[in-house]
Amino acid sequence: MAIKFTVNGKPVSVDAPESTRLLWVLREELKLTGTKFGCGAGQCGACMVHIDGERMFSCLMPVSGVAGKAVTTIEGLSPDRMNALQRAWLAESVPQCGYCQSGQLMGAAALLAANPRPTREQIKDHMSANVCRCGTYPRIVRAIERAAREG
Repeated sequence: MAIKFTVNGKPVSVDAPESTRLLWVLREELKLTGTKFGCGAGQCGACMVHIDGERMFSCLMPVSGVAGKAVTTIEGLSPDRMNALQRAWLAESVPQCGYCQSGQLMGAAALLAANPRPTREQIKDHMSANVCRCGTYPRIVRAIERAAREG
């Protein structure tokens, strides 16, 4: 059965079993590999995307759950891939191994969309849904604070 939704502003139709996880549709069918598989249990955040503007774990979301909705992946976060958040990420030297970065950025973008001037505690609380095995949490917080300031 064809499931229709929008990805990064473009309408798509995929022929996949309704229970197929959105993560696999994005990566395997649509070739949007910026969204990563981490744990498969919604505990690490590597697979974070936005669905109708809300952050979601794509590893848990059945593709049928996005029918008629708008999905944004890391590839669609900004047209030139250099919005204030991405610039701050680089300025604060956040990435190390890089595996969690797309999920971290998507989580941070959702926070700043909902709260353009979050406190340090709000940042820490919101970003607790994302795991960084390299432990760059202080840099992540600084990058989000910088992006909020420089907007």
